[in-house]
Amino acid sequence: MDMSLANKNIVIAVCGSIAAYKIAHLTRLLVKEKASVQIIMTKEAAEFITPLTLSTLSNNPVLIDYFDPKTGEWNNHVHIGLQADLILVAPATANTIGKLANGICDSLLTAVYLSAKCPVFIAPAMDLDMWKHPSTQNNIRLLQSYGNTIIHPGNGELASGLIGEGRLAEPEEMLHFIEKSFSIDLPLIGRQALVTAGPTHEAIDPVRFIGNHSSGKMGYALAKQLSELGAQVTLISGPTALESPKNVHRISITSAQEMLEAVEQYFIQSDIIVMSAAVADYTPIEVATQKIKKKEDQFAISLKKTTDILATVGNKKTEKQLLIGFALETEHEIENAKSKLIRKNLDLIVLNSMQDKGAGFATDTNKVTVIDRFEHIQEYTLKSKEEVAKDICQLIVDHPILSLN
Repeated sequence: MDMSLANKNIVIAVCGSIAAYKIAHLTRLLVKEKASVQIIMTKEAAEFITPLTLSTLSNNPVLIDYFDPKTGEWNNHVHIGLQADLILVAPATANTIGKLANGICDSLLTAVYLSAKCPVFIAPAMDLDMWKHPSTQNNIRLLQSYGNTIIHPGNGELASGLIGEGRLAEPEEMLHFIEKSFSIDLPLIGRQALVTAGPTHEAIDPVRFIGNHSSGKMGYALAKQLSELGAQVTLISGPTALESPKNVHRISITSAQEMLEAVEQYFIQSDIIVMSAAVADYTPIEVATQKIKKKEDQFAISLKKTTDILATVGNKKTEKQLLIGFALETEHEIENAKSKLIRKNLDLIVLNSMQDKGAGFATDTNKVTVIDRFEHIQEYTLKSKEEVAKDICQLIVDHPILSLN
């Protein structure tokens, strides 16, 4: 694919965070790719890394204020915003994210953002509690609703000493997002995708749970393929030993309730929703606080239904969203899959049959049949789950919902 950055005008907007040191390396990488890099800093950012360092690496003066008293020149925020081919706000602090989300314009950086006509990428960096705070998450959703792309922070040791989500993405990762945005042959560029994968575990006591044999391999393959086609992918995953696909934002959950909450958080801004997780249908009414001892010959657990996540999403989806569900059947496969597609307001349903050797849970292969809402049926042969993911993603790329929006 063609991802040349030569002669592209990249604006990097640097905020006041200890993670600002990573921008030096990112600038080197961009210049090496022959991009033209213009750096804008807040006054606070200049306390963490010097403008001299970044101007030397970028071969351009670093801009901080509207007016430069040394040169007598006016830094025209409208001109900068219109000339940019891409703006990257990194590290994006909670303070600046709040300003961008709510249209507060009190610096050259925020004025350039509001003047931009190009793609805007935002790479947050902050402490775990600040990142998880509802106000920050709401601001992130607002920015995504404006069409901005979020380069999600990574997990690791934070400046506070806490360990968790909040680390600024590595320079190579940010470079990948920038390169991908200029690709001329990635059909899902600018699209937000949400994928669920793996099982859920419903606790009985501190050591036991109700679960299923789902490995998550199909969902992970779909997340990887959607990302490679240009989509920004959020993967909500139940317990699995699989490694996260590269450049995919993974959210790890355990129970059906946790999956529901995560899906509801990310569903609204998603263009493509692929619900491949094997969610438990029932969960214990009461969870023992201590390990249940083996005493009785017979033991009963009272269960209650979990919320039907797929139906919940189907009831909320708009005509601009593409919703794909999965069905694993043991009998009357086509009839049951069609019924599920209609009842849950799906656009496509992917049918797995337990009768097909090599398909189903925990295998490296799968054999699927895809049905759309017009009851068109497309059968595929037994393939690796990576190849099955490519087939399904091709149907996604070609679907009228995406081509019309």
